[in-house]
Amino acid sequence: MSTFFQFVVEGLTIGSFYALVALGYTMVYGIIRLINFAHGDLFMVGAFVGWTALASLTAGRLPLALALFVAFAAAMLATGVLGVVIARVAYQPLLRAPRLSILITALGISLVLENAVLIGYGAGFRTYPHLLTHTGFEVFEVHITFAQIGIVAASIALMAALYLFVHHTFIGTAMRALAIDQDAARLMGIDVERLIQLTFFIGSALAAVAGVMEGLFYTQINFFMGFVLGLRAFTAAVLGGVGNIPGAMVGGFLIGLLEAFGAGYVSSQWTDVFVFGVLIAVLVVKPTGLFGERVVERM
Repeated sequence: MSTFFQFVVEGLTIGSFYALVALGYTMVYGIIRLINFAHGDLFMVGAFVGWTALASLTAGRLPLALALFVAFAAAMLATGVLGVVIARVAYQPLLRAPRLSILITALGISLVLENAVLIGYGAGFRTYPHLLTHTGFEVFEVHITFAQIGIVAASIALMAALYLFVHHTFIGTAMRALAIDQDAARLMGIDVERLIQLTFFIGSALAAVAGVMEGLFYTQINFFMGFVLGLRAFTAAVLGGVGNIPGAMVGGFLIGLLEAFGAGYVSSQWTDVFVFGVLIAVLVVKPTGLFGERVVERM
């Protein structure tokens, strides 16, 4: 039984990364009905920006807490701005074009980001400074580290903050109006273009947080890390219900648990089979996901 609960702890930790990236998928889809397949690569870019900041700051012997704050802030700002640039240059001009055009563009942006990081940082792994320890406590022979608690708690807190922002602020109300009808929102005086860019900024910043946290936890990153994680996060968003913020979070945790149980009880080589098998099953049986897509009021 202790093994089972150990897998639960590991699954929730992994699921936290998927959940944060899935939130970006679900926000963008809720606003402009686009599956942004470059979103996983924004997670990767955030990880590299965080690594660059930490590598320079720890070398200068900056206090740990301040170094982490600067690393997260730099990653969120840089990746958020990059998301805005991508939205403005690549996606917004195609909003009236056929869906296939914008989907192909998203795949192209993904390849551009991967190859840009490959050229800039090389194909090898980069190693984060070993700042997180494995210290923690045991509950019924299940070892739980303080780092794992912090990662899960931070993910839930960010999801709750996003939910409150979308449902209890003026800008969030405008976002939900935009999700229902862009033309009507524009007639009501809502700046549609700026709201779309803000959505991309928030989603990209959340992906950057996940990238830095994964880099700190697993210590190694590479230019291709965002591809598979992005697909798993997309599966999480579909499982929870694309366009539903709490659903994306729950879907991320469920995919993380599935991955942990599959790797622990069967084999890590079968992980992708289990995860993408769930994606196929959900699309066939219940395409709206566990929580269902909100038609009248998305997000």
